[in-house]
Amino acid sequence: MMIEFFFDCSSPWTWLGFESIQTLAGEMGADIAWRPILVGGVFNAVNGSVYESRRNPVPAKARYMLKDLQDWARLQGLTINFPATVFPVNSVKVMRGCCWLGQDCVDFARAAFHAYWTEDRDISDDAVIADVVARTGVDAAALFAAIATDEIKAKLRDNTDELIARGGFGSPTIFVGSDDMFFGNDRMPLVRAAIAAQPSA
Repeated sequence: MMIEFFFDCSSPWTWLGFESIQTLAGEMGADIAWRPILVGGVFNAVNGSVYESRRNPVPAKARYMLKDLQDWARLQGLTINFPATVFPVNSVKVMRGCCWLGQDCVDFARAAFHAYWTEDRDISDDAVIADVVARTGVDAAALFAAIATDEIKAKLRDNTDELIARGGFGSPTIFVGSDDMFFGNDRMPLVRAAIAAQPSA
């Protein structure tokens, strides 16, 4: 059984889902296809309401969102701090790096999530990305060369366009059995049930 996980490291909810999907997949004997996207491209195409909610937040809802985020982080043993330096962040280079690494992107993506959401570091900055690379044993020169190529740029665009075409509107988005879509880190019980219902399960 293959689970597709469309993700962007610019989202704290995605970090929660990124970790919990790995636990779930291990328990269910499923494989994960990592599908890096640029969530800003998704918002621009099909979910512009995100920008409006940032411009004109509902105060009570915004306060609750921060509490909810901390509740989830505590449950999963993660330290998530809302960035004071830059938000939202341009994650395009990091997500191209994930595209280049393919199925080997997990350590790099986790380090990028940690740099931004725990350490409040700007993951659009080449020096920060270089430090993320150093933490994961990836060849920095090879990664920076790769993310500048048309091939990798196209791969990230193609993943993003595919998610939109399949009905996605944000990150994380999970597919079970190619067409059963789930959105958000809190949908893992439903993902588990969907996997269990698959004939191969």
